[in-house]
Amino acid sequence: MIVNTELENKGNLVPSKIINFKKDVDTLYFSTENDVVLQLTVLRDSVLRFRYTTTGTFDNDFSYAITKYASTGYNHLEIEETKTNYVITTKKLICHISKENLGVKIYDAIDNVLINEDETGFHWEESYEYGGDVVKMSKVSKDGESYYGLGDKPSHLNLKGKRFENWATDSYAYGKDTDPIYKSIPFYTGLHNKKAYGIFFDNSFRSFFDFAHERRNVTSFWALGGEMNYYFIYGPKMTEVVESYTDLTGKPHLLPPLWALGFHQCKWSYYPESKVKEVTSKFRDLKIPCDAIYLDIDYMEGFRCFTWNKEHFPDPKRMVKELADDGFKTVAIIDPGIKIDKEYSVFKEALEKDYFCKRADGPYMKGKVWPGECYFPDYTNPEVREWWSGLFKELIEDIGVKGVWNDMNEPAVMEVPNKTFPDDVRHDYDGNPCSHRKAHNIYGMQMARATYQGLKKFAYPKRPFVITRSAYSGTQRYTSTWTGDNVATWEHLWIANVQAQRMAMSGFSFAGSDIGGFAEQPQGELFTRWVQLGIFHPFFRVHSSGDHGDQEPWTFGKEVTDIVRKFIEIRYQLLPYLYTAFWKYVEDGTPILNSLVLYDQDDVQTHYRTDEFVFGDHILACPILEQNAKGRRMYFPIGKWYDIWTDQVINGGREMWVDSDLDSMPIFVKEGAIIPKYPIQQYVGEKKIETVVLDVYYKEGKERSQLFDDAHDGYDYTKGRYSLRTFKLTGKPNELIIQQHKEGKFDADYETFEIKIHGLPFEISEIQVDNVIIPLERIETNGISILRINKEFSELHLIGTI
Repeated sequence: MIVNTELENKGNLVPSKIINFKKDVDTLYFSTENDVVLQLTVLRDSVLRFRYTTTGTFDNDFSYAITKYASTGYNHLEIEETKTNYVITTKKLICHISKENLGVKIYDAIDNVLINEDETGFHWEESYEYGGDVVKMSKVSKDGESYYGLGDKPSHLNLKGKRFENWATDSYAYGKDTDPIYKSIPFYTGLHNKKAYGIFFDNSFRSFFDFAHERRNVTSFWALGGEMNYYFIYGPKMTEVVESYTDLTGKPHLLPPLWALGFHQCKWSYYPESKVKEVTSKFRDLKIPCDAIYLDIDYMEGFRCFTWNKEHFPDPKRMVKELADDGFKTVAIIDPGIKIDKEYSVFKEALEKDYFCKRADGPYMKGKVWPGECYFPDYTNPEVREWWSGLFKELIEDIGVKGVWNDMNEPAVMEVPNKTFPDDVRHDYDGNPCSHRKAHNIYGMQMARATYQGLKKFAYPKRPFVITRSAYSGTQRYTSTWTGDNVATWEHLWIANVQAQRMAMSGFSFAGSDIGGFAEQPQGELFTRWVQLGIFHPFFRVHSSGDHGDQEPWTFGKEVTDIVRKFIEIRYQLLPYLYTAFWKYVEDGTPILNSLVLYDQDDVQTHYRTDEFVFGDHILACPILEQNAKGRRMYFPIGKWYDIWTDQVINGGREMWVDSDLDSMPIFVKEGAIIPKYPIQQYVGEKKIETVVLDVYYKEGKERSQLFDDAHDGYDYTKGRYSLRTFKLTGKPNELIIQQHKEGKFDADYETFEIKIHGLPFEISEIQVDNVIIPLERIETNGISILRINKEFSELHLIGTI
């Protein structure tokens, strides 16, 4: 007879003494008396992987987050055994592993300064309910240490003193500090004493991060299953940390087509066809640039994916072509829930092939979403992903839809308490079968991946454009994203600004928000201020729930329409600048948006700023976030900054008031920058571009700028058919020299640069282009000097008298 039914609570278990050490090329194994093994892999001089098991053996090493293209290799590796530690030295790091308890300390190899150290370090708790372990890690948090990252958290940029949960969740009308929401990106950057490091906890189970919230000198992270498996990434610059993390989890596989960086208009929902045409016609009538129009779930027949409501859209192929003829690319929504309907071909095929997710005891996972009761494909099965990608043939290749928007893929389920699948749902996980506890956070990522593969196949030779709501680390390889179902409030304007910056410092720059708010109705002032912010977000889309009314740029009266048009035109002028920033992101993982701390981590005044950010390399922007504001105080990073409206030069390293009525926004350009601009177009490709403007901002000293160009779509740029122009500016009291170096085989249509020189401190007395003197009459002067020269110049030399 059993009389004792109490569960023995062992509490937290910790590693004991090391009894064995083994080296296998770049991987070191440290085994303890109580069967804990630490596998330490040296990926690069600045990147170490720490992987722990409590059973003496490791499970299959598989991750959706890590890209096969990640850089590996190191210049130096030395292992030394002392009385108390094993000491691993690379060119950049020195790592001490304690023989007593596997405790880790990591030092900068250059100056031997301690960067990061374990507090309790690795510890775990046995999970009686599910089996396996709750795996935990605690680190020392130093006074003055700051933390950044974790994806879309709608909280202050600096995470110090807060606790967060990673569990992808449909969070309609979330607010400031709502947690968790749509994405799970378990990566953060720590900054202390001008040195930055990153930690990527690659564990897809429900995880938690505590940044000195529970205990003021301890930062910890833990997960409710899986392995303690984390990567330590050293900078010491924050940008280097973010670039290395993005290299590890994957840079976007392709540049987006240029039109995807234009302005997009969306609503739940534009239907029937006459309504779609009415909206697109009004954009053209009012000359408000726009590149994409979206079809939400009402374009489908009863919300069945890959179908059309023939009453509202009798001939979708004709409609899509007519929209394309007018410059509009059509983007359609596709959700994961497949309606249970034996007459519906997608459902029938998936059922026959056994592609739907199942419960632990065999029944299919059934849940209610927009179509009613649905089954859900298991996107963690490569065969299912291949099938799913094939479903896009008609939509993309035949009908001509140019982009696909994946929604509800957390996965979201209606009318159940947890808003998602039960824990016992089973997944293939690419041959590593598991429960939904492990697969939940990567479900949306794998749906987006399968969608991307379909568009890549059927949009060829054009580039794919995909958007996802839910994401895990690495999703940036396939898709863009937006921040979910926000609200038309001033608080949400602040949240949108913070989220876009945080996503960029989490390796996912191609992000934006629903401009104006998805839920509720914005006033014209809020809508205007949101568009002003949105022109600096790589994904630039107005979207609304529609039940409150209209949210197009002309909805709020002529004054707002005119201001919104002006700012959308600025976005279109800045497309070559943004495209160049995107190329750097794809090539090097460089964030497109830089929070001030990312821009200048050495200036402690930047560590708690949330509003100001640097767009690309050279443009400083600061949104107006309060109602009825005629300006605001903002912080200027160290250096000199030109006001784009007045050319006034501001000395940085201080906070000051900036006037900014509704038709303006604080926008500044770094001295020495050369900003490329296109003429205003109503959509990408509307005009043959004959001249590119180069706005040159004088600096006494040196500065470097770049201009990347290609065919703006297609794959030729991957074969060398691109143009990368590097401009080196050198300014002296009575001279300005601009040197140009070009690489790549692409030759754009335009022949001429129109060079506009701002802030020149001298009168020009001589002009030389490639050592040939040209007449002074070539210069137009109207407050600024303007000169038109051939795009292939090597050196422009302006000489003057002070």
